[in-house]
Amino acid sequence: MRAIQRENIGGETLPFTGSRIDPTRLAFDFDGVFADTMHLFLEIAHQEFQVDGIRYEDITCYDLESCIDMDFGVIHAVLEQILEGSHIIPLRPMNEAPGVISRILRRHAPILFVTARTDPKPVIKWMKEVIGQNSSAIEIVATGTYDGKAEVLLDRSVSYFVEDRLETCFALDAAGVKPIVYRQPWNRALHPFPEVGSWEELQRLIDI
Repeated sequence: MRAIQRENIGGETLPFTGSRIDPTRLAFDFDGVFADTMHLFLEIAHQEFQVDGIRYEDITCYDLESCIDMDFGVIHAVLEQILEGSHIIPLRPMNEAPGVISRILRRHAPILFVTARTDPKPVIKWMKEVIGQNSSAIEIVATGTYDGKAEVLLDRSVSYFVEDRLETCFALDAAGVKPIVYRQPWNRALHPFPEVGSWEELQRLIDI
């Protein structure tokens, strides 16, 4: 594995009814798309900081301070655990995600993941645990910023990117990369992009 640092409202539910997406032109976000990071966030907050009463559906924006009633210090402490990979509670993949990635790898390798995290090492370590021996065919690029994703994708001739953050989707679209929204409570604003709600739906769009 290589590390490089550097409702549906308005969108179509199932795009590309004709030809399917060439897996060589497709890449993925990590948090909120492949990794079920927000459920981990809530579990850590509940079990280690005794935060109750916040549901997954309450996370309606990416800026957590703006949409959930949780102390800033707790938010920061939980996110720090997640980004450092120091959490005891396990991070889980989205349902069916590892299986779909394994099927793509039979057709194309490497598979590219582009994350706005600054440090790819916790992601690499976790991917090895989740994907197993196929993890050597996964490339993780950590840009450190949301805005850095477009350049990475264009450099690698990626045409489609699965993303959960709407602001990033609009930026990618403006740069010439077609976003596919991975449906989450925090991306329910009006948008024109195709979207999927599961990896089972996503698989049907890919030529594998």
